[in-house]
Amino acid sequence: MKKLGKIYMTLVLLFLYVPIFVLIVFSFNETKSRSVFSGFTLDWYSKLFHNRIIMDSLMNTIIIAVAASIISTILGTFAAIGINNMRKVPKSLVLNATNMPIINPEIVTGVSLMLLFVFFAARMKFEFGFITLLIAHITFDVPYIILNIMPKFKQMDPHLYEAAVDLGCSPMSAFRKVVLPEIMPGVVSGFLMAFTYSLDDFVVSYFTTGSTSQTLPITIYSMTRRKVSPEINALSTIIFVVVVVILIVKNTIENRSRKAKGGEA
Repeated sequence: MKKLGKIYMTLVLLFLYVPIFVLIVFSFNETKSRSVFSGFTLDWYSKLFHNRIIMDSLMNTIIIAVAASIISTILGTFAAIGINNMRKVPKSLVLNATNMPIINPEIVTGVSLMLLFVFFAARMKFEFGFITLLIAHITFDVPYIILNIMPKFKQMDPHLYEAAVDLGCSPMSAFRKVVLPEIMPGVVSGFLMAFTYSLDDFVVSYFTTGSTSQTLPITIYSMTRRKVSPEINALSTIIFVVVVVILIVKNTIENRSRKAKGGEA
């Protein structure tokens, strides 16, 4: 039975990752062929970094992902603190409300935000672009921050904050020296998850972007309407490597946090 389980898991992993490995291999192909590997080259990576459209979209994507992740982390952290201090019934209602953007299909979120921005654009005379993209990304990032931080409050002794205040700490000092270190693994995990989702998002960005501010997934989508260039293979390889590194960092932080708590116990 164990052998059958291992075979099943191997097949699942092959199904998931073989297409990605094929993409990585052909990003080093000398020709544009997607079926015959004719030789090793780094030319497509060189051409990728000299492609102005892709580089501008990449820079725009990174700026939006970083800005949205930082802002949503701050908002989500304070929201999680407020939710944690609520009574049981309001707490449950608010948590369900904050989880709605996660459960909700992305196309519904994207269309809803587009209609909201159109409503305000007609009255405030602003155009779709960087600001609308940033607001949209913050909107779907905040719930993930809250989702990562709330379990840390459950693991934390609820009387630590009160004890710190009783021993002479100001409310802000008690939060900074006692509460924040306890929830920091959740804050970091939430930030990394928000950054990854912002980097990867297509559907919401598609409905809220403008002609002057496009993200990388939208640029790639517009390029795939024509014949797919190996530059996209090279770009996808780089994105895959970056995401893998982020996941490794996230898991390393969580493992160190568990070991530290285990050592203290």
